[in-house]
Amino acid sequence: MSADTPLLEKINSALATVIDPELHRAITELGMVESIAVNGGVVDLSILLTISGCPMKDRLQSDIEKAVLDISDISRVAITFGAMSPEQREGVRKLIRGGREKYIPFAQPDSLTRVLGIASGKGGVGKSSVTANLAIAAAHKGLSVGILDADVYGHSIPRLMGIVGQRPTAIDQTFIPIEKFGVKVVSMEMFKPERSDPVAYRGPLLHRVLEQLLSDAYWGDLDLLLLDLPPGTGDIAISLGQLIPASEILVVTTPQLAAAEVAERAGRIAHQMKQQILGVVENMSDAPCPHCGEPIALFGSGGGAEAAKRLSTLVGGEVPLLASIPFSPELRVGGDNGDPIVVSDKNSPASQAFDALVDKLMVRSKSLVGTPLTLHT
Repeated sequence: MSADTPLLEKINSALATVIDPELHRAITELGMVESIAVNGGVVDLSILLTISGCPMKDRLQSDIEKAVLDISDISRVAITFGAMSPEQREGVRKLIRGGREKYIPFAQPDSLTRVLGIASGKGGVGKSSVTANLAIAAAHKGLSVGILDADVYGHSIPRLMGIVGQRPTAIDQTFIPIEKFGVKVVSMEMFKPERSDPVAYRGPLLHRVLEQLLSDAYWGDLDLLLLDLPPGTGDIAISLGQLIPASEILVVTTPQLAAAEVAERAGRIAHQMKQQILGVVENMSDAPCPHCGEPIALFGSGGGAEAAKRLSTLVGGEVPLLASIPFSPELRVGGDNGDPIVVSDKNSPASQAFDALVDKLMVRSKSLVGTPLTLHT
């Protein structure tokens, strides 16, 4: 028996408050509510999942039951789940893309997302650890944040974020990033048949992979997108400047002067691509001795300041040393265990350094040095 109009309106209003956990849209807007029937105080609902075997089915069932049972006239909710047809999934895909075909949302003139490439001249400086902890620290401050693990050959973000082995939900040619610690994550590792499989791609294919990861993922509305770039000055670094010209670069180095010299090269390629260099982050900086409290320079000192000085000379303006992240065994252990230090120990010196770095990045510099200007004549 169909519900009377006032009660049906109440049920529809209640269902409109249920948000799909992955697409972050109301299930009524996505066309997931196929039918509603009421018999006495019992509501029978037919709900269409975007894909068969949707991992969020239990979460949806709980949210739907809670919303509908809040209506005073309803005593029980019976839900039957089905799956959308290819045509219905295509409708969802067009809806979340705003009716547009494949495109990179962050490259559009109306994009409000700030895109930061986390770069280094060499491997082993903790670039991925900086990316993961910086992203989570920004999410803790209320920003909507995403990470694209663009280190195609040496992807380590899934382990650092504790999502090893997890696969994104795919809706035709669109996939939903994995979310952890309030951060949306996409990595090449998620698409390999086996985690241990090597990636053996050459230049042109690397460009296409980066383009697909940026365009095929449904990121939603992000305030900040961090790209964990591979070390060096190769194809991915160049492709980022081509695909998202407005992207900015954060250079990571260690205090060792030899590392700083190599880090400068990562800044140079960004400058050649007309990207703004935001500043330098020195990782593995001086840490206090656990016995006497005196600072210990395990990896030397001055590397971050030297890299900032050289890059300032390069761009003809100030490239600041934005943060010095103290060496911390707990930071390393947290990375191995998928429990980043900004989550496990928010009061540690390293966590406080990441919080301070987010505060600096949230305030844009007034200087236009190194910033590409679009001029029309």
